[in-house]
Amino acid sequence: MTKQPFLFLIGGILALIIAMGIGRFAYTPILPLMQNDLSFSNAVAGYLATSNYGGYLIGAILAGVIPLKQHRTIVLRFSFIISILMTACMGLFHSYFLWYVLRFLSGLASAFVFVLASSIVLDKLAAGGKTNWSGFFYGGVGMGIFITGLMTPGLHRSFEWEGVWIGLAVVSGILAFFVWIWLRDAPLILKRKRNQEFFTVPPVKWLPWLIAAYGLEGLGYIVTGTFIVSIAEQTSSFRSDAAFVWMVVGLAAIPSCIVWSSLAEKWGFVTSLVLAMAIQSVGIVLPVFWMTQTGFLISAFLFGATFMGITTLATTLARQISPSNSSRIIGSLTAVYAFGQMIGPTIAGILSSVTHDYNAALIGAASVVFAGACLVLSGVQFEKKTNIENSYIKETIKNEKRS
Repeated sequence: MTKQPFLFLIGGILALIIAMGIGRFAYTPILPLMQNDLSFSNAVAGYLATSNYGGYLIGAILAGVIPLKQHRTIVLRFSFIISILMTACMGLFHSYFLWYVLRFLSGLASAFVFVLASSIVLDKLAAGGKTNWSGFFYGGVGMGIFITGLMTPGLHRSFEWEGVWIGLAVVSGILAFFVWIWLRDAPLILKRKRNQEFFTVPPVKWLPWLIAAYGLEGLGYIVTGTFIVSIAEQTSSFRSDAAFVWMVVGLAAIPSCIVWSSLAEKWGFVTSLVLAMAIQSVGIVLPVFWMTQTGFLISAFLFGATFMGITTLATTLARQISPSNSSRIIGSLTAVYAFGQMIGPTIAGILSSVTHDYNAALIGAASVVFAGACLVLSGVQFEKKTNIENSYIKETIKNEKRS
């Protein structure tokens, strides 16, 4: 990969760090700090998360239906600027109502960044025959999560929870300079390797199964994605700083997209997706049966190692099934994912307030994710056929060369 496309990829990674890793997920490690200082309930915490995911849902729908093909760069830049401003404002106000508005607008902006950056970068990588490099791009979310987990304790000690929001916004602003320079939409020159021309995926009529499963993933994963630090904070057996759990999630997420993309090249995208969702369901439910520091860290690792990998697999697979309009198909996937995210924290927050623990919420979330894995299992049959066909074609090409 030449220097220019490499910088293009780095720009995409930084965009995800800003809007997703920080703008969207910084709430998770900061939440227990805000609750300790302001003493609001888990139900309120769930409503705040839901307002963010509600904005994410609307943003995903709009990004998928509005024809932005000629204006993707301009809208992308505007969106990550809004994301940075909303992150900073969270540390400037103490009004629940304003927080709901700020988190809603942050979710709206982050959805536009995710959909547009994904479609721009995936189009570019596909044109250069580098689809498997999508794992590096989606690793940006894990990097952002790691940054929030790393910086939160120090910023909190010096500037309280308000300073954490503002400090992370400053970091985002610095990164935004490089995104502005490097991540631009550009005309594509298609390059494909000969053996890739024969790669097939499940037919378009199978997409509803993928979309439904991805919606269940959004509903289930977000319970751990929102509350894992708070659960660790409230557990007496967890003796370290609870933010360390979020660092583990981020560290596991950084290479996970590359790993799952590589596995998809060998086993197929559907097979890898089923496996990732099954592993994630185990990670989600683990603290219910193993509520120790070790159990939390393993849960965090399994969660981090799968949640962005699942996004990588699902979005890349969807684009391969319907490549003619990548923004629309990724927008549709992201919208149903966002709908699951929107209702997940509210349900989990209410359940935990009623039962005084998170066990019921975690068991329900794990069950939902596992059900999603079962839904996409039907797509494995197409990959088996594809693998046989590809092997036959490759062998035919070899024989032709020998003769």
